[in-house]
Amino acid sequence: MKSARVEVLGSWLQYVEVGAGDPVLFLHGNPTSSYLWRKVVGAVARTGRRCIALDLIGMGDSGKPAIDYRLVDHLSFVEAFVETLGLSELTLVGHDWGAVIALDYARRFRDRVRGVAFLEGHLHPIDRWSDLDEGGRELFHKLRTPGVGEQLIIQENFFVEEVLPAGILRTLSQEELDAYRAPYRDPAARLPVWRWPQEIPIEGVPADVAAIVTANQSVIADPDLPKLLLHATPGAVIGPAEVAWCREHGQALTIVDLGPGSHFLPEDRPTEIVAALTDWLGRLTP
Repeated sequence: MKSARVEVLGSWLQYVEVGAGDPVLFLHGNPTSSYLWRKVVGAVARTGRRCIALDLIGMGDSGKPAIDYRLVDHLSFVEAFVETLGLSELTLVGHDWGAVIALDYARRFRDRVRGVAFLEGHLHPIDRWSDLDEGGRELFHKLRTPGVGEQLIIQENFFVEEVLPAGILRTLSQEELDAYRAPYRDPAARLPVWRWPQEIPIEGVPADVAAIVTANQSVIADPDLPKLLLHATPGAVIGPAEVAWCREHGQALTIVDLGPGSHFLPEDRPTEIVAALTDWLGRLTP
C-alpha cells in the first residue's frame, strides 16, 4: 500500500492506494481519516480493484489551509482530487460525511460513476430538534453553542477522545487510538472536526447543506445507478427508520445488514464490509 499526495486547490490531499483495476474511492467522515479503511481496502484490492482512500482536506495528513471547512469546501476538494488523478470512471464508498460527499458527487457527475456504496451518512435533513433523542439534543446543542462547542472539540478533542470510542462496540487499542489522535495533536488542527457538527442540517440550518442532503435522495431513487447500503444494528445515523425508507424509495439498491454495530462500522465490521463490497462490485456492469 503506497501513500502519496497531490496538489489540489492551493493545498494538498494525502491518500493511500493499493491494487490495480477499476478505481474505487473510499471517503471517510468525522473525526477519522483514510486510516478508517485500513482493514477494508487491501482485501477489496485483492479482487482486482484500484482502491484509493483519501484524507479529506484538513483531516488526516492532508493540508490544512485557512478555509472554513464547510461541506461545500470538501465537495470542491474531492471534485478536484478526482480530476487531478484522472479518474474518468469510478465507484465511490462513503462513511458518515463521506457518504454525503459520495452521493453528491454521483448526483453531479452521474456519467463518471459506476456505483455508490454508503454507510452511516445523512440521508435526510433533521426536520426538528425534537426528532433527536434527549441525549442527542443536549449534545448537539452544546456542540453548536458558541464557546461551548469550541471548548469541547478544539480544546478538549472531544470527538476523538469521546465520540469515536463511543461509536465503536469493541475497544480500540492504544496504537489505534494514537493513530486517530495523530492528525489532531494541535488544537488549531481541530477546526475541521469542530465544523462538521455545525453542518448537520437541523430545522433547515445550514440551508445549503439541507438542500444538498435532500437533493442526494434522487441518487438513491435512480433506477440506473447501482447502490449499496451497508447498515448495522442498532446503527447510529442510519437506523431502522432510514433503512425502511431506503427499502421503500431506493431503486437499484442492495441493502446488507452487517450485524451488530453502532457508527464506525469499518472498525467493528471490516470483514462483513469487505464481503458485501466485493460481492456487489463483482455484479457491477463493466
